[in-house]
Amino acid sequence: MSSLVADAKSIWQAAVEAVDSEQLTSAAIKFTGHSLQVGTQHYALSANSRIFVIGAGKAGSGMARGVLNALQDSGLQVLGWVNVPEDCVQTIPNITLHGARPAGLNEPTEQGVAGTDQIINILQQAKADDVCICLISGGGSALLPSPIPKITLAEKQLLTRKLSAAGANIKQLNSVRKKLSKVKGGGLAQYCRNSRLVTLVISDVLGDPLDIIASGPTVIDPASIEQAVETVRELLDENDPVVHKCLEVLRNLPVAEYSFVHCDTQIIGNNATAVNAAAQKAQQLGYLTESLAHLTLEGYAEELGREHAEKLRQMRQLEGKRAYISGGEPVVKLVNEKIRGKGGRNQQLVLAAIVDQLNHSPDIARCMDNAVVLAGGTDGEDGPTNAAGAMADQQLIKRLMRHKPDAADHLQRNDAYTFFELLDGLILCGPTHTNVCDIRVILTKPS
Repeated sequence: MSSLVADAKSIWQAAVEAVDSEQLTSAAIKFTGHSLQVGTQHYALSANSRIFVIGAGKAGSGMARGVLNALQDSGLQVLGWVNVPEDCVQTIPNITLHGARPAGLNEPTEQGVAGTDQIINILQQAKADDVCICLISGGGSALLPSPIPKITLAEKQLLTRKLSAAGANIKQLNSVRKKLSKVKGGGLAQYCRNSRLVTLVISDVLGDPLDIIASGPTVIDPASIEQAVETVRELLDENDPVVHKCLEVLRNLPVAEYSFVHCDTQIIGNNATAVNAAAQKAQQLGYLTESLAHLTLEGYAEELGREHAEKLRQMRQLEGKRAYISGGEPVVKLVNEKIRGKGGRNQQLVLAAIVDQLNHSPDIARCMDNAVVLAGGTDGEDGPTNAAGAMADQQLIKRLMRHKPDAADHLQRNDAYTFFELLDGLILCGPTHTNVCDIRVILTKPS
């Protein structure tokens, strides 16, 4: 392993460790004998007070352990239920970690519905002296499904797919999904109106909009029923049976009388947290460092890859060891399923950077001399693969010249995983139990 690759991995790992869900959650909770501090909120406790822990997300296991660590010497009764992906299920005291969907399948399931029912039951038991702590992180929307009566999970999923295929953006999708859910868009908080509810959030959405993260189960929904109806009517055919049924259900929904006076919501980690930690690590390793945490969606991974290659070329013209750290979340242009391969947005970004470097280098054999580019999802997942992302350096280019895969073809077919698997460029770390979007690292040094 070259020193640049080792440094890039170390910098990326520092970003992931900075948003360690167990540590972030444990640091946010303090017990002082007669009160419980969660973030900036203080809750008076009585001899009968209980702590209920509920939630959903890829970071749910670590966050639940963080609560238990913070309260292990408190003597308080702690119990709860958190929905997590199946590969994040662990056995911990007092809190059930429920596998609400298979690993790598970011869609709602009936197991998720059953788990959400358990969460609702727990909240309904809470009394005035109790405190309910809701743990929300990336992936929480799919892990917390609970369709309203008169519509099935399958029908709701089919409607969502139709809207996506019709070009609905995330705001439009959420306007519909929330209204067809018992718990999204502030619905979950309504089952806890006899008690006190504090939500701790590890944000996987750039800019940290609380109503978007996990579809905002404990915060007010700014969209109206009329907006949801208009979205469906505008994008889909009302004569379609599923569309017609969902529209009828939406049109007959009563206006919800939600209250949030018992609620508080706080973000304890986000993409900027990870980017800042990565930049600090790069500086400690002696790099002149530039960093940027994006606050909005960035566009296509292919475009970002070309931009990263151009950045790399610029950095190589400068003196000294250089680092560029960025955080964000691009999207991938998907080709037809018949030719589509396997990969994720981070792998696609790095592959696009390689292709651009190959196209701009007079000496292909040295196109990545004294440079490395890395991109990885902080959750340890990248698309429907077991890799967090990928990296490329000069050693990978040597393997490319030996094995001769067609980089441009793999890029065009969304088959970056196969490319990097062949050339030993995948980042394989398993689930990290956190999720704050992606971290990218470019390093260069003088020849």
